[in-house]
Amino acid sequence: MNYNEKSIDSIMEYANGLIGKRFGEIDTNERLGDNKGKGNLGQIIEESYFGYDINSRAEADFSHVGVELKVTPFKVNKNKTISAKERLVLNIINYMEEYQKDFYKSSFWEKNNKLLLVFYQWKKELEKKDYAVKDIMLHEFSEEDLVVIKDDWNTIVNKIKNGKAHDLSEGDTNYLAACPKGANRSSVRKQPFSGELAMQRAFSLKSSYMTSLIRKRLGVEDDEVVSILKGTKMTIEQLLESKFRVFYGKSVDEISENLGINFYNGKSKLAKNHVQMLVSKILGLTTTDLSKVDEFAKANIKFKTIRIEKNGKIKEHMSFPTFKYKEIIEEDWGNSSLRNLFEEQKYLFVVFRYDENNVLRLDKIKLWNMPISVLDTYVKDTWEETVRVIKEGVQLEVRGNKSFDNLPGPKFNGVCHTRPHARDSEDTYELPDGRKLVKKCFWLDKEYILNTVNR
Repeated sequence: MNYNEKSIDSIMEYANGLIGKRFGEIDTNERLGDNKGKGNLGQIIEESYFGYDINSRAEADFSHVGVELKVTPFKVNKNKTISAKERLVLNIINYMEEYQKDFYKSSFWEKNNKLLLVFYQWKKELEKKDYAVKDIMLHEFSEEDLVVIKDDWNTIVNKIKNGKAHDLSEGDTNYLAACPKGANRSSVRKQPFSGELAMQRAFSLKSSYMTSLIRKRLGVEDDEVVSILKGTKMTIEQLLESKFRVFYGKSVDEISENLGINFYNGKSKLAKNHVQMLVSKILGLTTTDLSKVDEFAKANIKFKTIRIEKNGKIKEHMSFPTFKYKEIIEEDWGNSSLRNLFEEQKYLFVVFRYDENNVLRLDKIKLWNMPISVLDTYVKDTWEETVRVIKEGVQLEVRGNKSFDNLPGPKFNGVCHTRPHARDSEDTYELPDGRKLVKKCFWLDKEYILNTVNR
């Protein structure tokens, strides 16, 4: 052993020797020969470089100093930015035990409060043996991050206490998530307050959190990224509510005057980005690009505007990214793009309501994620029907100057449907049989959205 396992400085100094090495060079036990599983790159570092046996102990890998070793990939995107390739999976959640502990005695904290992160660059064209270690770091959670993570842990544990471990979703939380962990969706285990078996899950740091971390580490973070939690001891939800609450019930004009900003183009027409301007000003930002908010980026929070009409209804359904007909039929529901989107994503709904005089007023904000109980029933049904129709051959019918098809429409199940999401009728994707069909996406029904924000 070429390091002192009771000294963090010694461990980190020795770990620095990994930088630049390919996994094929490090792998003295030929673990790469079988080329199985994601975990074996971590095992190679543990076994071949640090010289300790593979284990599944409750304590951290370097137990004398409380440091857990994790090997994690990043990728370079087409636009030259870098992102984490995946979430960082930590330890399995024991539903029967975790709820009995407080945060600082939890399995998550005792195993993962200090992380020795080994970063390698993932490239599609490379074999595992040719991946190279690019950087290492010792990660300890900042004070601001820890407030959010403690709140996330409590959210997960409270679901277990309420007999809802089977309803856990990555979208429930902001940085620390309960991600699926098993061979497949039939990997389940008992929970303490319900007879229903729950999918096996592990604590994990979201890929969006890891992206923020690696960008900061490699010095390629956007200079415009700003924090809204720095210097506070609030969760994201608490900060947002405290900032927005003072403007609830106020008209756009009143907020405009209060904040000293003009939301109008000319005298009467609201600027196209007036909501982004309003939200940014309320949060004290100098940019209208809300993706520049560090906490939104780390928590994978996307922003959506909702307007409730004078009659109490919403005019429009809510759209999501288009899907390609030839690609969606190659997916299975458990790993589909749609399911991953809704399980991992959180949304900040900024809700406006027209009063009886047709004046637009800020009504409320709501941080929302798709409940698993809805995702794996109604949304799944829409997805499966969409895939079935595409596989069997979409039926097209022209009536007058309009074309109709048999993909699930707005009356399908009251939650989710498909409809066009294209520039015009020439904006198409190819069907499996070679015909062209206007681009479509999944939409959430306006009635479902209204019920969600009114709840």
